[in-house]
Amino acid sequence: MRECERQEANQWQYRYYVRQVMAEAEVAVMLAEIFKPYMEQSPVSVMVRGSMERLLSRAWIEEVFEESAQDQYTRELLFSSVFGLTCQVVLGRYKSIHAAYMPQMDEIGVSLTSVYNKLNGVSTQTSAALVQRNAADCAEIIESMGGGCQPWLPGYRVRILDGNCIEATEHRLAVLRQTGSGALPGKSLVVYDPELGCVIDVVACQDGHAQERSLLGSIEPMIKPGDLWIADRNFCCRGFMETIAAKPDAFFLFRHHKGLVVSEAGKRRKVGTSATGKLFEQKVEVAGRDGAVIELRQVTIELSKATRDGETRLQLLTNLPSEVTGKKIAELYAGRWRIETAFQQIERDLNSEINTLGYPQAALFCFCVAVIAYNLFMLVHAALRAAHGEKKIAEEFSNYYLAEEIAAVHMGMMIAVPAQQWCVFAEMDASAFATLLRSLADNVQLARFKKHKRGPKKPSTRPKADPRHPHVSTAKLIAARLRK
Repeated sequence: MRECERQEANQWQYRYYVRQVMAEAEVAVMLAEIFKPYMEQSPVSVMVRGSMERLLSRAWIEEVFEESAQDQYTRELLFSSVFGLTCQVVLGRYKSIHAAYMPQMDEIGVSLTSVYNKLNGVSTQTSAALVQRNAADCAEIIESMGGGCQPWLPGYRVRILDGNCIEATEHRLAVLRQTGSGALPGKSLVVYDPELGCVIDVVACQDGHAQERSLLGSIEPMIKPGDLWIADRNFCCRGFMETIAAKPDAFFLFRHHKGLVVSEAGKRRKVGTSATGKLFEQKVEVAGRDGAVIELRQVTIELSKATRDGETRLQLLTNLPSEVTGKKIAELYAGRWRIETAFQQIERDLNSEINTLGYPQAALFCFCVAVIAYNLFMLVHAALRAAHGEKKIAEEFSNYYLAEEIAAVHMGMMIAVPAQQWCVFAEMDASAFATLLRSLADNVQLARFKKHKRGPKKPSTRPKADPRHPHVSTAKLIAARLRK
C-alpha cells in the first residue's frame, strides 16, 4: 500500500513538474513573440513597465488602499485609477492630472471633479503604506537576483534619515488667494536603505511648517535590532538618541547639533586622517532623562577645506562600539549624501512636485508615487548591477536618460503591446521575475545612458547689464565678432 502511495505521489510530482515547465515555456514564447522588438531596442522600458505590472498591479493597489484608508472608500472610482493617472504624470508621460485624464475618461467612468476629489482626500497613511509595501517587494526581488550594493558596515543594517519639504504650490485654493506667501503643502521624513538603493519608508505630514523633530515619534516603530541610523544634525536630539539606544543592538550616527550639551569624559586624541581632513576622537557624555547619562563617542573632522557655510570642523556623535574606527565613522557619515542624491533624482528626473496640487494630501500622495517610481528605477539599477557590476553602474549610469527613454518609448509600446498582455509579468513569482530582469539587463547598451560629468564651474566674467540698453541683438554681436 505504501509503495502504491509513493508511486502515486511521484506521478503527481512529475505531472506538476511538467505543467510548470510547459507554463514557463508558454511564458517564454509569449515574451519572445510580443515583446521581442522592445526587449531588443529598449530593454529598460520593458523592465520598468514589467516592474509596474509585477509590483503595482490594480489588485495590489486596491489591497493596500483597503488596508490603510481611513475616511475614503470605493464607490465608482477605483483608487488604482487615481494612482495610475498620478503615476503617468510622475513618469513624464503627461504634464498634469487633467492631461492624463482626458484620453482615459471613458475607461475611468467618472468626472474630472470626482478624480480630484479622490486625489485630494488620499490619507497620508495610505501614501506611506504604498511606499512601505513597494519597498518590501523590491527588496525581495533585488535579493533574489543578487543586485544589492556592498554592505556599508558588515553586521549592521544601515538606515539614512532625512527630511523633505515639498515646494510651494500655486495659489489655486480659495484659502491661498489672500496671501502672497509661498504655500507649503506638506513635509515628510524619508528613510533610505543604501544597500538596496531604495527609499523604504516615508512619514508624511500635512503641515508644511512642522519641525522635522516633531515627526520622530513615527520613526520609533521602524527601529530594529542591528540598525545603524545616520542623520544630519537636525535629528541630533537627546530623546531620539535615547529611543535608538534603548533598542537591543541599535545604533546611531548623528552630526552634533549646537543645541545639545555635551560633556567631555576623556582626552581628545588624533586617530588618523580622512579624505576631508584630520580625525580626532574622545569620549563624551550627554545628560539623559531622570538623571541618566548617555555615554558616546565624538569623532571630530578638522576640515582641510571649509564648507559652504564657512565651517571648518564636523563633530559626529555615535554609540557605535570601539571596533568601528573613527575613520570608518567619518566614511559612513560622508555617505549620507546618497539620500540627498535620491531627492535630487526624484525632483529632477521625475515630476514629484505638481505645483497645481494645492491640497496637502494630494501633494504628499504625488511625492510618494514619485518615490515608488524612483524605487522601480532602482530595481532596474539592481538588475544592471547584477549584470554589469556595482561600480560601473554607480559611476556611469544616468537616471536622467533612463527617465527620458521611458517617457519617449512608453506610449508607443503600450499601443503596440495591449495592456492585457502585460499580465504575464504579474503572474511571475519573485524568483522568475528576478531572472527575467537579469537577462534583460544583459541586453542594455550602457553607452546610451552614460553620465556626462560636468567639470568645475568657471567664474562668470559677464559685466552687469546697462540699464540704458537692457537688450542686445545676438545677430549683430556675432557679425561684429566675425568682422574683427
